[in-house]
Amino acid sequence: MTSGNEVRVLRAAERAAAVWKNGGGVTREIAAWPESAGTGAFEWRVSLADVAADGPFSGFPGIDRTLTLAEGAGMDLTVAGAHRLVDERYAPRHFAGDAPTDCRLLDGPVVNFNVMYRRDTTRAETAVVRGDLALAAAEPGETLLVVALDGPAVLEGAGAGPGETVELARYDAALAPAGLACRVRTEGRAAVVRFRPRGGGRV
Repeated sequence: MTSGNEVRVLRAAERAAAVWKNGGGVTREIAAWPESAGTGAFEWRVSLADVAADGPFSGFPGIDRTLTLAEGAGMDLTVAGAHRLVDERYAPRHFAGDAPTDCRLLDGPVVNFNVMYRRDTTRAETAVVRGDLALAAAEPGETLLVVALDGPAVLEGAGAGPGETVELARYDAALAPAGLACRVRTEGRAAVVRFRPRGGGRV
């Protein structure tokens, strides 16, 4: 997934906005594998999406999604005909990316933290944490992604030398390769996403 033994820092200020696959909103890609795979060929993809109006979500065949409300009052989703109320910030919600999904905003625009992954080849786990947490990408082919969602976060032991720290401002991210261990500290909230290949292949 990543190369080298150090964390890659992905700054929010360097991300470009792109129109959704269906043209109904704007997204900013945080990271994807393979890199620059586009919306149709990724094994996994993580982004922040601005939703300013009611309407359908883009469909992604073969993809599962984890959506976390990061800003705004929330949404009333209809996923494959079933209502899913998303009105709590920083609470990951899981659903199929290829299920027809319509969105009704509860009270104005929202920003969503989106994790998408190909269900046949990739496993993904998303948690939102605060405080002090030890992290390790231990399995072969495993990758960790840390994103500061609410306020800054600090990763300790994530640089080239012992005790070196990486500071993340809001919406900055850090991508950690297999074999790397570190700690994340935040007084706000940070998303931790763990990607693993299914069947021992490389993700």
